[in-house]
Amino acid sequence: TRLLLIAMCLMLFSGCGSKGFNIKNIAKTDTDLVTDTHIRRINALVDELVVKLYKRNPRELAKVPGQTVSMRLRQMANFPTALRYSELGGKGSIDAMQLAFDEHFYGDRVFALGVGLRGMLFKAYDEKTELFMLDNLDPQKLYNSARNIEIVAWRLAHKRNANGELWLLTNSTHGVINLSFERLLGKMIGSQDMISEIIANRSNRTINKIFHSIAQAMFLPVG
Repeated sequence: TRLLLIAMCLMLFSGCGSKGFNIKNIAKTDTDLVTDTHIRRINALVDELVVKLYKRNPRELAKVPGQTVSMRLRQMANFPTALRYSELGGKGSIDAMQLAFDEHFYGDRVFALGVGLRGMLFKAYDEKTELFMLDNLDPQKLYNSARNIEIVAWRLAHKRNANGELWLLTNSTHGVINLSFERLLGKMIGSQDMISEIIANRSNRTINKIFHSIAQAMFLPVG
């Protein structure tokens, strides 16, 4: 009864100077609201990474005539219903991420990586785009997603094709040092590590911290 009265009061006052109020937030805890913010932030960071990769690797976009960066971003944002594409062989999540560094893949590697990251993170958040009071995330999946982004960062900086060329160009140390990719990926890793700790503390669960050589590491499961 008390919760119902509070809800009614919030509804009455929502039109009086509280422009940011949303009725559905009544069913959210503070942790849910924080998690929602992290979901929006991490997806925005993936989009930023994709834009930067296309700028450094325009040949990837040219592999699919008629596409623009904006079109690619809209395609990646069309989830959860359509994160699998025929040009990627129907692969999503980690399998799509692998394509970006696969010598037998001849398609748009930036798109493969972006779709893969989006799908991997979507699974890490238990295939939810926002959280409510009764939702329970697995902090281990969120932690694993952070480690997977670390692996992506290493592969972008070190993985090369048979000709000794990087599969995708990122940071540059020629002339003026540019480590913007490194900083961006660091933000993504930090965001996922933070939310994994928040969820672990909320649910009183322990995260199995994994220590491995990134150079030899395989992507960790997220769902």
